Amino acid sequence: MARQPIKWDHSGPDITNQDLRMSEKSVNHNELEILLSRCGSRRNPGEVHGLLCSCLAVAGIDGAGEWLVQVLEATDPNSAARAECELMLDDLYATTWRQLVERQSEFQLLLPDDMDSTAARAEAMGRWCEGFLNGLISHKKSEELKDRLVAEPLADIISDIVEIARATTDEDAEAEEEENAYTELVEYLRVAAQLAYEELAEFRSLTENQLFEKPEHLH
Repeated sequence: MARQPIKWDHSGPDITNQDLRMSEKSVNHNELEILLSRCGSRRNPGEVHGLLCSCLAVAGIDGAGEWLVQVLEATDPNSAARAECELMLDDLYATTWRQLVERQSEFQLLLPDDMDSTAARAEAMGRWCEGFLNGLISHKKSEELKDRLVAEPLADIISDIVEIARATTDEDAEAEEEENAYTELVEYLRVAAQLAYEELAEFRSLTENQLFEKPEHLH
């Protein structure tokens, strides 16, 4: 029997812990790019993942609902192409949320693999940054949240991500030098996204804590 997409309503996904585990599959940047284009979405995969990370950080499940609406805006809800894309977005959502909630070291940015050129990967990294920043500013913010975003350490993180979003490859740089610089920036963003998620915990619903609650060890 074919797997069914996660059920989403206007506020977020109607899910159980089992639903998330069933939806957790590795998502490939280039494959998602094809599906997004095929269903008519104008979003880039890196942008989609950056947006997801910040929406989850700011609003948890509610943020995930807003994320899906933005990603699939203006696409045909009845098309087979969109249904196929939704399944991959479910995988991306489930894997990303669990990794952030459980503070997993496996958390990675959704970017092209190493076979793509450094320039192509750097461009995708910039799009990830744009998505992440858009997620922080597009969600309805309380005064408390606004104050948190302009205080340390988030203020520095946001400033750094703005700069990384503007970064381009240097045509005069050696290939190894470019590769090392790219790797360092990706690692910085990976840690920054996790730190932002932790720093904004108080602004999210308790639902995620209940969903991922683990039983205490028996002694």
